[in-house]
Amino acid sequence: MEQARGPKGPDAPLTVSQLALRIDGALKAGMPGSVRVVGEVFGLRERTHWYFSLKDESAVVECVMFAGAARVLGFTPRDGTQVVVTGRIDFYAKGGRVSLIAEKIEPVGAGALELRLRRLIEEIRALGWLDPARKRKPPTFPRRVAVITSRTGAALQDVLATMKKRCPAVGVLVVDVRVQGVGAADEIAEAIRRVGRRHDRLGVDAILVTRGGGSMEDLWAFNERAVAEAIVTCPIPVVAAIGHETDTTVAELVADERGATPTQAAMRLTPDTAALLQQLDALGRRVAGQVRRHLSADRRRLESLAGRPVLADPRELVERGAEDLRNAATGLRAGLRECVARQRRRVDQLALRLERQRPAAVHARLGERVRAAGERLRRAGRVLVRERGQRLGALERHLRGVGPIAVLERGFSVTLGADGKALRSVAGVVPGDVLQTRLADGSLKSIVRGDPVRRDRPRGRSQTEPPSLFEPR
Repeated sequence: MEQARGPKGPDAPLTVSQLALRIDGALKAGMPGSVRVVGEVFGLRERTHWYFSLKDESAVVECVMFAGAARVLGFTPRDGTQVVVTGRIDFYAKGGRVSLIAEKIEPVGAGALELRLRRLIEEIRALGWLDPARKRKPPTFPRRVAVITSRTGAALQDVLATMKKRCPAVGVLVVDVRVQGVGAADEIAEAIRRVGRRHDRLGVDAILVTRGGGSMEDLWAFNERAVAEAIVTCPIPVVAAIGHETDTTVAELVADERGATPTQAAMRLTPDTAALLQQLDALGRRVAGQVRRHLSADRRRLESLAGRPVLADPRELVERGAEDLRNAATGLRAGLRECVARQRRRVDQLALRLERQRPAAVHARLGERVRAAGERLRRAGRVLVRERGQRLGALERHLRGVGPIAVLERGFSVTLGADGKALRSVAGVVPGDVLQTRLADGSLKSIVRGDPVRRDRPRGRSQTEPPSLFEPR
């Protein structure tokens, strides 16, 4: 940036930019890189980034928290909340403003407890511990109520006085625990678990967890997760009344029912004797009225029955009974006859079936079946013999037509050699062999005189070649 023209020297004025640079350098040189500042938040504006002021009784510092840091903070500080802001000092030259760039914000005192409480409530809500469907209705007439509180607290006296006044028949089991301070939450949780495990043996039907009012720090033992878990897992209903009506603790949120005060919780767990007596008196009057109405109705009915002729003259009742008896006897005899006839018909049917199953009858039926089967077999045999005879005759005629005798009868002959076998070639004889020639009506013998002439060419025959044995003569 070009400096404005002006007089030179030590007294020469600075430009605004030069002054801004010196202020920025002085802040960076004189301030640590990170500072922690405690103050009260006011004027918070949530835009893309958070803009707010941090003040005390005599000063104000402008603060900026960028969106990335705000997203991971986990809560939004409200105006008037005491917080500790961790960040760095920054001078914005164009606006001439000094700001604290917040990187972390922590609530102070009650604010820290409120933040912790909100986070615990969100956790138990995610677990379903606040679901109304999970909660049970306290008993109307408990045998005994276990009161878990400090024996020296005023809340216990209020509870005992209220329960004694309303219904002395309800027993009270006092479980003494610390209700504030270090270790109080563990004592309360263990007492709830112990009573829950032994409730059958102790005769306890419900538990009342209570204490008087106090600050958030005093009531904090009832905001611990251990106490909430013990109440949720307890096998019997738990009523909680912690502090005054405006106080709300985690124990009351997860309890099956909350009492605005210890006295109200005691009234919820104890039936009112006076009201019970009134209800009992009303029920007695209702029962007496119903008895009177039933007696009146029965009396009218009895009087109506007494006026009937049947009751006026008992003999008529006897006659009617005798008539009914005679009718019943007649019907019984008819039924017996019908039953006997039905059984007789059944016996006849069974006898007929038995007769059919006697060995002689079965044998006769089988004999008839055998004779019928034999007759069918004989007929089939005759038909088969006739068919086979016809076929055999046809085969015999065919065989006779192609047999050697038929061939001989057509003018052929066959010549047998010395060994009795038919000659098929002249090569099978030599001069001097005795040959037998068989004709249709007999045979004759001949002797070979010269060398036989062999016919080599089948198409022509020489003048000296003898005719074939099977050629016609």
